[in-house]
Amino acid sequence: MSEFDPVKRVERLRKARPKRAEEIGERVPPGQYTTEKFPVLTFGSAPGIDLDTWRLRVFGLVEQPVELPWQEFAALPTVTLETDIHCVTRWSKLDTVWEGVPFKEFMNRVKPKPEAKFVMQHSFGGYTTNLALEELLEDDVLLAYKFNGTLLDPDHGGPMRMLVPKLYFWKSAKWLNGLEFMAEDKPGFWEGYGYHNHGDPWKEERFSKP
Repeated sequence: MSEFDPVKRVERLRKARPKRAEEIGERVPPGQYTTEKFPVLTFGSAPGIDLDTWRLRVFGLVEQPVELPWQEFAALPTVTLETDIHCVTRWSKLDTVWEGVPFKEFMNRVKPKPEAKFVMQHSFGGYTTNLALEELLEDDVLLAYKFNGTLLDPDHGGPMRMLVPKLYFWKSAKWLNGLEFMAEDKPGFWEGYGYHNHGDPWKEERFSKP
């Protein structure tokens, strides 16, 4: 089997998990447990990123392709959002607080073309993950760079990551540096190794069916 086998990876990470909370109400999806910690789960180590050379490249099916430097990105209007997050390795962290640029507002800057239906997130280190554009346009999706009031730690995706809280957290790409707008969907890194193409925690969309 491949060293990237997703089932083995999830089971390995579950071994050290805290005790599952039995009565946690309707905020936690099936098969999840709550934790006060913020586990660091990364394929490889966090990249060293120089903000002086950092760029967010937006390309593909957009009217205004752009390579935005950090100073310009950080000057964009932000919002603060409190939300729950859910990892495919079965932990959920409640009441997390994020600050960042609303994806919907950022799209007004680049103007996706009518035929753009999907977005591939690109990250430092070559990681990718795919999403439908319509889901990224929801109000709780951020280009996030602060967590609990401080700049986002590199281990958790700093200087900037996507935040799509309604999906499993691998869909919120760390170290984001590119947004590719596409007419057709295609799998990203983990999707290519068997993770579900969508990743809805409430439907337990962890892995693709054989």
